[in-house]
Amino acid sequence: MVNASISGDTTSGGLRRLPRALEIHKPDIVLIELGGNDGLRGTPIAVIRKNLETMVELALESGARVILAGMKMPPNYGLAYTDAYEKIYADLAEKYEVSLIPFFMKGVALDPGLLQQDQIHPNATGQSILLDNAWTILKPLLADAS
Repeated sequence: MVNASISGDTTSGGLRRLPRALEIHKPDIVLIELGGNDGLRGTPIAVIRKNLETMVELALESGARVILAGMKMPPNYGLAYTDAYEKIYADLAEKYEVSLIPFFMKGVALDPGLLQQDQIHPNATGQSILLDNAWTILKPLLADAS
């Protein structure tokens, strides 16, 4: 397992780094958990979608199976933006027939006791819930890989 993430990263940053990471590590499974920082910055939906879509395509072309970790935006971004944002993940998972964690932060995002002082990122206890959220999707893929 290789964690190629960078705290605070965006889909643009992930897209720039992904080709080299795929080349170096040749993963069987790629979990893409990006887009939250884009959304919080108000990045246009089309930009987020295109970046995620290109990452999915690159990972699939490399022979890896893909898991998309869906995210949601707070309601203060407006219904149009939050709905369109959330739809990106389900649309891409369906289009490319890849696995989807519908909401990676489920059970954590609205619980201040599970978040760091910034009230955005999970603390150590919250991280264990994220593991559970991912594990239900990841475990069957790992079993198939062995």
